Amino acid sequence: MNSRIAVVVLLVSSIGWGLTWLPLKALGEMGLHPLHLVLIVSLSASLVLMPWIIKQRTKWLPVLSLMALICLFGGISNVSFQTAILEGDVVRVMILFYMLPIWSVLGGRLILKELIDKQRLAALLLCVGGAFLILEAWQVAWTTFTWIDVLALAAGFGLAVNNILFRFTSTIPLASKVGFIFIGSIAVAGISLLILSVQAPLPSNGAVPLAMAYGVGWIMVTSFGTMWGVTCLGAGRGAVLIVMELVVAVLSVVIITQVELQLHEIIGCIMVIIAALLEGMRADDNGINNEEKKLGV
Repeated sequence: MNSRIAVVVLLVSSIGWGLTWLPLKALGEMGLHPLHLVLIVSLSASLVLMPWIIKQRTKWLPVLSLMALICLFGGISNVSFQTAILEGDVVRVMILFYMLPIWSVLGGRLILKELIDKQRLAALLLCVGGAFLILEAWQVAWTTFTWIDVLALAAGFGLAVNNILFRFTSTIPLASKVGFIFIGSIAVAGISLLILSVQAPLPSNGAVPLAMAYGVGWIMVTSFGTMWGVTCLGAGRGAVLIVMELVVAVLSVVIITQVELQLHEIIGCIMVIIAALLEGMRADDNGINNEEKKLGV
């Protein structure tokens, strides 16, 4: 496969993810509760993918435990991200979501036994420093740190873990793995609805069919584009292109809403982007391939 095609697909998918806040905010304004929205989107996408999941069951059944983890962390990431975008400030959420170098460092060290070299340490420090500025950590008693920030961080953590799991299961068809993410999203959203006892009714103004179309025509397509692109290009090169999601999201918010970012937020954003680029330009580690051989996947 021509790598240029993969680059184009990954860039287009990244732009799609960076602009997800537009339909999410629009559907939220139409009266859809965030958890209802995630449930409808995930259910629509999973139903479309179900025939492939069933057909490919002989491929993923031998590694069902890993697929269950994809289901769990994919669900946590998806639900946390879309809820945070709907309820919070888009720029703040997106920047915290893309603190992936931190989770990459921790996951690489704890799971893959990777060494923390100077480049990785620099990315970690930049991420922590950028988060410090974005969250205004100098404020007394962390009064500006909210549950939405927790969701944004959890979404990024879940995505980082899922990226590692996708590489562990490199022989499993992409349709099944993406489908398991949506199944996990259904489970996480459903359990959250029960725990929180959400009583909000579904609106009758066309929001539900629009959410279904958004799930199949936008979220599912961009998910496939991103994962396929990363698979073709490798995680390192792919990570650099995926950072475009953050850039597109921030620029689109600034242009469309005419919001004015404070200086410390701009500096924090730049620091996180540099950290992501440092991690993205790293050559792929061999630890994952070794682990795949041990697992027989």
